[in-house]
Amino acid sequence: MSTPSLRLGICAGETSGDILAGSVLKAWRHAGTTIELSGIGGPETTALGLRSLAPMERLAVMGLVEPLKRLPQLLKIRRQLIAQQLDLRPQLFLGVDSPDFNLPIERRLKASGVPTAHLVSPSVWAWRRGRIRSIRASVDKMLCLLPFEVDIYRQAGIDAVCVGHPLVDELTKLASVSETRQQLELPSGCTILGILPGSRESEVRYLMPHFVEAMAELHRRHPELHFVVPAANESRRAEIDALLGCRDLPVTLALGRGREAMRASDALLIASGTATLEAMLLRKPMVISYRMAAASWAVLSRMVKTPHVGLPNILAGQAVAPELLQTEATAGRMVHEVSDLLESGGAQQVACFNELAERIGGNFAARSIDALAPLVG
Repeated sequence: MSTPSLRLGICAGETSGDILAGSVLKAWRHAGTTIELSGIGGPETTALGLRSLAPMERLAVMGLVEPLKRLPQLLKIRRQLIAQQLDLRPQLFLGVDSPDFNLPIERRLKASGVPTAHLVSPSVWAWRRGRIRSIRASVDKMLCLLPFEVDIYRQAGIDAVCVGHPLVDELTKLASVSETRQQLELPSGCTILGILPGSRESEVRYLMPHFVEAMAELHRRHPELHFVVPAANESRRAEIDALLGCRDLPVTLALGRGREAMRASDALLIASGTATLEAMLLRKPMVISYRMAAASWAVLSRMVKTPHVGLPNILAGQAVAPELLQTEATAGRMVHEVSDLLESGGAQQVACFNELAERIGGNFAARSIDALAPLVG
């Protein structure tokens, strides 16, 4: 029997997308398929044989101003990629995340008869819902990481499937709670409260001072508490350490150990973001909080169309975990909500998290292959 082969076009525009693509490609090859790759990717996909048309880093731009500065270069790379794919005529083109770059490519290729798929749904449920029309013209199949996204696409006449979330598989590799506490050198016999202010400088600047005030009052009310605070890098560590320096608190500051800090904790005070999904999958009860510049909040709060910002709450369709945002993100409110959580043990949250995690499911790479297989015959 001959080995099945696949000519696959791909575009992963940033590190996270390259990792996801690499995971799918490895599983496909492990299943016995020979893959001939073309397109754009990073270290994970180039290690699997891709000769990237352009350095992936040229696509990884963020914010409002930087993409405009790089627009001529980005448009040139997009034209080159479209021309390459139209010439090679792959059996399937897979765009991975980076929707503003990938969707126009997918639309052009789909119109020319090349089957197209997109991995990682844009956040159409939160803002820019009008993109759904462009997506319908661009993709033959949308691969979603979260189950509630599927209904949005199917209602719009777009073939979509939930392939699970890679975090479900990744988090199973963490050590046990007791082992993780030993690794982080956390004291035994204490209740551990994880404090996660986010990884960006602006998040630490706007949120951490309120977290520190809350920590001081929580320590006064609950002397059995020990805090663990992960810092994303050395810069964040210095900023957090400076804020903690004026306080005599039982705290462990961990460098780059966010998942381990969550794993070791009994409960969390956490900045809104992807980390809340990780916390949910680790079944950690939490209070979600966020602050940003007033001008940014004025713009963003008008753009976002969901009643909740924390991913666990969005998934559940209700406020399972308390959300304290902007002017409500005060030390007093944080102390009140965290104290309630410590006293209740968070059993209600954990029960809901169990159900949500089951709904998402793991085995991301294999489910992605199953979803893509009908497109390539």
